[in-house]
Amino acid sequence: MQLRRHLLIRWTVRALLAALVVTGCAPQPVTGPPRAAAFNATDTAWIQLMIPMNERARLLTGLAPSHTTDPALADLAARTGTRLEEELTRLRGLLDLSGVPDTRPHEGHDMPGMVALGTLGRAEKATGREFERILTDGLRAHLAQSGTLCASERTSGGAKEAKDLAAAIERSAARELDRLGTTARS
Repeated sequence: MQLRRHLLIRWTVRALLAALVVTGCAPQPVTGPPRAAAFNATDTAWIQLMIPMNERARLLTGLAPSHTTDPALADLAARTGTRLEEELTRLRGLLDLSGVPDTRPHEGHDMPGMVALGTLGRAEKATGREFERILTDGLRAHLAQSGTLCASERTSGGAKEAKDLAAAIERSAARELDRLGTTARS
């Protein structure tokens, strides 16, 4: 269903562009490099790593409502999950803008800051304090590594859009680390 919808949209866009060319209403070429050229290897590597990192962290936060007994931690997980979804939307948009195909080079990897598949498996079976420890440890590692990766993107990235998103994610990660520290102590 998704593929059919994607193909229909692609065909519609191509037909619209062809009609614009035939009628003489095609957009004029933009002077300078296309937006995709502004993305360097750091930008695309950062985007391709942040997407699976956020997806895994989102899976972990999604377990909180049925696995934790701590209302403050459940609330933190819900807010973090919402933020992760928003970031994923923006990251996927940047990947499209970069012109790099979504090849998922980090699929199945367990990297620093990425919630490991084994951790997700343990979290699915855990409740109460055990789950809360898994959640806080996983989020703490994710947020710290996200901040580090975003700082590197801001320093070495080329595309303004990617560097701006990295700065926003870095600020959010720092705030959520503070909240996590406060929540875990209460």
